[in-house]
Amino acid sequence: MKKTWIWLPVLSLALAACSQEDGSDDASSNSDGDMSGEITVWVHPYTGDAESEGAMWDEIVADYESEHGVTVNLETIPWANRDQKILTALAANNGPDVFYAIPDQMPQYADVGMLLELDSYLGDYDLENFVESSLVSVQWQDKTYGLPILQEAYTLFYNTDIVEEIGEDPENLPETWEEFTAWSEKAVEAGYYAHSFQGGGSMNGTLYPYLWQAGGEVLTADDEVKINEPEAVEAFELINTMYQDGWIPEDSITAMAHNEQWFNGEIMAITGSGNTLSLFESEGYESFAMAAPLTNQEQVTYGTTGMFVAPSNTDNPEAAAEFIKHVTNEENQRRFNTVTKYIPTREAAKDIFDGQPHLEQIASYTQYALPGVIHPKGRDIMPSIQAELQSMMAGEKSPQEAADAAAEAIENVLAQ
Repeated sequence: MKKTWIWLPVLSLALAACSQEDGSDDASSNSDGDMSGEITVWVHPYTGDAESEGAMWDEIVADYESEHGVTVNLETIPWANRDQKILTALAANNGPDVFYAIPDQMPQYADVGMLLELDSYLGDYDLENFVESSLVSVQWQDKTYGLPILQEAYTLFYNTDIVEEIGEDPENLPETWEEFTAWSEKAVEAGYYAHSFQGGGSMNGTLYPYLWQAGGEVLTADDEVKINEPEAVEAFELINTMYQDGWIPEDSITAMAHNEQWFNGEIMAITGSGNTLSLFESEGYESFAMAAPLTNQEQVTYGTTGMFVAPSNTDNPEAAAEFIKHVTNEENQRRFNTVTKYIPTREAAKDIFDGQPHLEQIASYTQYALPGVIHPKGRDIMPSIQAELQSMMAGEKSPQEAADAAAEAIENVLAQ
């Protein structure tokens, strides 16, 4: 039995989507014909530079309108309350024809029929130049609902002064859990923290990368809960060791950042991304080196993916699909990511970082980046997992007990 969705506007929209299903299929059969009319596109402020973003969108939109003869009404909406705004607008059938989404939104919307399936509009469209990992976040139940435009990749940044002090080589940073453990023990012995850990933040940047590296999963698309299987428990055990043995600061159970300790030279390594490079540049900080994501059973890390999608009740599905293809092509990925400083999801567009070695290095890691738990309940299960991880770190539960409790909590969420 299909689970009941908890948002009433979505239920209304799902019914509307079902009633328009045949019309969408008819539109796809005319994909080689002339398009007309208009579409509304919702984007967000991706930087603090509205002028540069405006000029970028003017170019992207002008090229599309010239090629397809469709008028684009582009609107920039704030990040705050974006879920509510999108759901309310689409349920009232007066929302956008294209909008920006992130990985934990896509499966929620797709699972209740809110999103336009793009496969019939792609035809022989070449997806080969996309980074393979970026396509994970745009597909649900073997159907494609969007195309990706940006990625991030989390990895470890090392304080090179500390690395040298403990007798290691900044040019040969740890590649495996075993090597990282050895370095961590040396760092703690020398009076430093080995790592930062933001226990108050998202599991995407804390538990999940270690869990994936150990060969584990959280939850499958078929609702199989796997967070308490041996591979996943190994990640709980590693984090427990980090905390109990003093590898990470005392406030790591609830901390949101450890920037002060890092800049004070107290921590050997922190997890970061392209935003970290921007922070270092603003602080004039240069005593660092980046390593590739760690490997245990797998070499993998976290990195969000941004995509453009279309609602299933769009009045102009063909034009919407063409805009999604247009905005994510190589040229426009170069335009978009040059301004926003994110990483393109097309390999060829990564040439925007030529001559910028740190950004080139980060960009090379997106091949290892997973976008989180791709499941309609991916966002809903995270608080319960976080609570159990924190309970373990506080010494209230063993790693296995915390993983078992997390699994039970996930089962309860799925049953709602």
